Amino acid sequence: MSETRTVTTAGAKPRALRDVKRRLTSRWATLAAIIIAIVWTLPTFGVLISSFRPQNEIQTSGWWTAFQNWGWTLENYSEALSTSISGFNMAQGFVNSLAITIPAAIIPLIIATLAAYAFAWMDFPGKNLLFVFVFALQIVPIQMAFIPLLQLFSRGEVFGFPVIQAFGAAGYAQVWIAHTIFALPLAIFLLHNFIAQIPRDVIEAARVDGASHGQIFFRIVLPLSMPAIASFAIFQFLWVWNDLLVALIFADGAVAPVTKLLAQMVGERGGDWHLLTAGAFIAIAVPLLVFLLLQRFFVRGLLAGAAKG
Repeated sequence: MSETRTVTTAGAKPRALRDVKRRLTSRWATLAAIIIAIVWTLPTFGVLISSFRPQNEIQTSGWWTAFQNWGWTLENYSEALSTSISGFNMAQGFVNSLAITIPAAIIPLIIATLAAYAFAWMDFPGKNLLFVFVFALQIVPIQMAFIPLLQLFSRGEVFGFPVIQAFGAAGYAQVWIAHTIFALPLAIFLLHNFIAQIPRDVIEAARVDGASHGQIFFRIVLPLSMPAIASFAIFQFLWVWNDLLVALIFADGAVAPVTKLLAQMVGERGGDWHLLTAGAFIAIAVPLLVFLLLQRFFVRGLLAGAAKG
């Protein structure tokens, strides 16, 4: 009798999974998703093809005729990387983008993870009111903060501390601080929601064993929160890399990222399509690579904590 029950239970699980998949899957939804993906990807594919075509071919025929009007070259990328734009080139902008994006993704993540743990598992006066205030900051347009931040950076100090000089490079520090300020409300909110779902029994057991808040955070909360942390890290990296608005305000001169130089290239060399296509793909190559390689971590982080059990 027990063997029969075991076989019946084992066979019921695949059937249950198939039933759930059948209810959640629609042929029309799948077809619509495929069409949207093709329409969304087509312009990027056209930019990629055009970036390898000679200048005269780009100006006389469309990218879809690339296999009829045969001709491929890497000179567009070489010229785009070396062409001077307002005294700087795309190669320098690429390095600047890395120097801006990596710290601007790590700094708010560290602060937000610590703050999220404090809001979730520490008791202090005004905790709920402060969390509501942090959550409400998400609706404040970032444009409202530009003038106060510029006034703050012009003094070179924050609350009396010479933070700009402490970072060593005024241009990079300004962009790091701006991106950190704009990212913290959403980061704290998302990470708090995940960290707060950790079973209370686990935290209480650690406290009974004499663990401090630091030990609980680094040994329990941090490892369990890695899916959410990785998800937001990818999101923040892509947002900062593709940012143009903050770069136009705070990243001047030698620290200009690739997005700002690409915008200036459109203004100065708007007719040089061979340079614009190569420059555009240089700008999107890193976020495209990050998304393709790490999308499973991004999806896992979004789904983590969505269901208990």
